[in-house]
Amino acid sequence: MNEFLQDPYEIARYIKEAKKQTPIKATLQGRFQGIDFPGVQCFGTDTFKILFGDASIIQALLQEHAAWIDDHVIESSRRNSAIPLLDITQLDARIEPGAIIREFVSIGKKAVIMMGAVINIGAVIGEETMIDMNAVIGARGQIGARCHIGAGAVIAGVLEPPSKQPVIIEDHVLVGANAVVLEGVRVGKNSVIAAGAVVTTDVPENVVVAGSPAKIIKQKDEKTESKTQLLDDLRK
Repeated sequence: MNEFLQDPYEIARYIKEAKKQTPIKATLQGRFQGIDFPGVQCFGTDTFKILFGDASIIQALLQEHAAWIDDHVIESSRRNSAIPLLDITQLDARIEPGAIIREFVSIGKKAVIMMGAVINIGAVIGEETMIDMNAVIGARGQIGARCHIGAGAVIAGVLEPPSKQPVIIEDHVLVGANAVVLEGVRVGKNSVIAAGAVVTTDVPENVVVAGSPAKIIKQKDEKTESKTQLLDDLRK
């Protein structure tokens, strides 16, 4: 594991020093023969252009060439963003459309990240773990191998105060839909967090917890095991 991923001071310094960007797409109609658009990516014809670049540069170009622009549309997804999204093209994992994964996230082999999941900077996702739809893994959250984080669940992140420890979910843990695990909590191997539970204290291995605040309701048994079985085919 990259030590940077788990150091809140280093992450804060990175965010402070990172170049803040507002990338936009500008679609233009007009008369552009002989007109250059330096400092941005430019595609199109003499009457139609698409520009990709930072807002400050493109807006200056629009003002400079306003006399030749008949119409334009601006599209933007963020403002003064300090943390780019993770390059997922080299991951040995399945990433579905609509997942938001920020830079400096570690994702293990055969992990599955479903639609709408949000994974913040410094998070670690273990091998063969599934992060289900609309689940949130906060900054520095650590999820072990072969876990399932249910739809809408929140694994709290922590950058400040820096003295707080991140959530640690050990291997083979199932977190039910809409459950919340608060910062500093450690969940032991093979345990189950019931849907909607709010976990405020550490959870030992091989137990089932439920409620708000979550409490141990039983030891994990064969019946629970069958109800929480993971499917290998989803991780192929």
